Amino acid sequence: MSVQNVIHRAVDEAEASRYTEMWRSLLPYGLDSDTGGYRRFAWNTADLACRDWFRSEAAARGLEVETDRNGNLWAWWGPKGPGAIVTGSHLDSVPDGGAFDGPLGVVSSFAAVDVLRARGFSPAKPFAVACFSDEEGARFGIACAGSRLMTGALDADKARGLRDLDGVPMAAAMEQAGQDPETLGRDDERLEGIAAYVELHVEQGKALAFTESPVAVASAIWPHSRWRLDFTGEANHAGTTRLEDRHDPMLTYANTVLAARKKAKLGGAVATFGRLVVEPNGTNAIPSRVRAWLDVRAPGEEILAAVTEEIIKAADERAGRDGTVLSTERESHTTIVEFDHVLRNRLAGSLRQTFGAVPVLPTGAGHDAGILAAAVPTAMLYVRNPTGVSHAPGEHADDRDCLAGVTALADVLQELCQ
Repeated sequence: MSVQNVIHRAVDEAEASRYTEMWRSLLPYGLDSDTGGYRRFAWNTADLACRDWFRSEAAARGLEVETDRNGNLWAWWGPKGPGAIVTGSHLDSVPDGGAFDGPLGVVSSFAAVDVLRARGFSPAKPFAVACFSDEEGARFGIACAGSRLMTGALDADKARGLRDLDGVPMAAAMEQAGQDPETLGRDDERLEGIAAYVELHVEQGKALAFTESPVAVASAIWPHSRWRLDFTGEANHAGTTRLEDRHDPMLTYANTVLAARKKAKLGGAVATFGRLVVEPNGTNAIPSRVRAWLDVRAPGEEILAAVTEEIIKAADERAGRDGTVLSTERESHTTIVEFDHVLRNRLAGSLRQTFGAVPVLPTGAGHDAGILAAAVPTAMLYVRNPTGVSHAPGEHADDRDCLAGVTALADVLQELCQ
């Protein structure tokens, strides 16, 4: 019998229909009709609508919802207590992000609860579906803010003072949304109560597209850093200032972008400038300052450090030639994450009966599971993405593969919760 036939026996038509209905009910929130992408940023209107959606879906299943001190949502199936098994993901997005990154994990978690109940299964251990806040960091610049605060990887005072591009502090945004920013900080009691966290996520890349498996188990997350680079020059007239008289920070920035690509390719890493603020941002004016954000990821810490150093060195040397000034600040860093080997192997074993031997894959994408790994045993499942596109509207997973992910997650949770 084929894998897909087994999946369709495991998820009956009623459960598949409920999954589809749930998925479609989430799709409108934060959708930009012009781009086809999503704009669910921490504590904005779309993000709050998604949080209300989470509460509604939890209530429909009789799950008790609570908000922790860092704004993360928890939906409990049965009593809370130590030794909890937790699954989930996030609902926020990058600017014009795809529909699946984050939401697939949350929707699949609720769907897995439906499947387990249809099987007549009730967890013998405390169980929760979690939705972590501000995973993408699109508004305030630090990814996985909710899980970083929870584990103490992000200082509470620093978090409260983070500002979006409009100058709004995170603390003010949280207050406006009804969340008390004074409670932010490491949550030892909650962390000590978690026995395992399993996160399902759409594959970011397309390694599975070349296999027969609709799902995979994660092995590790590459280390990565985010830097802010400020290129400061001299504003002047675009039409009357001779090229040789200019101190143009845009020129320095442009050359740094090319240098980043070259250094990353030579070093076996990836480097991206994806965010930019130009001052004064006039068509007929040479900029006074260009502020840019650099994202660097690599298979290992030494490679990451070496490539980043080479990029900044190239930027500084170019600034000297252009008569501009470079300043840098590392805004975040995540070390390499090796997911818990015992839990990882247990997941692969529990999936073998339905899916056979599933691939075990590393990733260059960061996740809340990677942050939580420093404090609790964590593991991840991936669902096949035939396009390989992520953080963009073209991100996709077929319905059959999504249902395979639900089956895989239900199988894993059933074993862990016994």
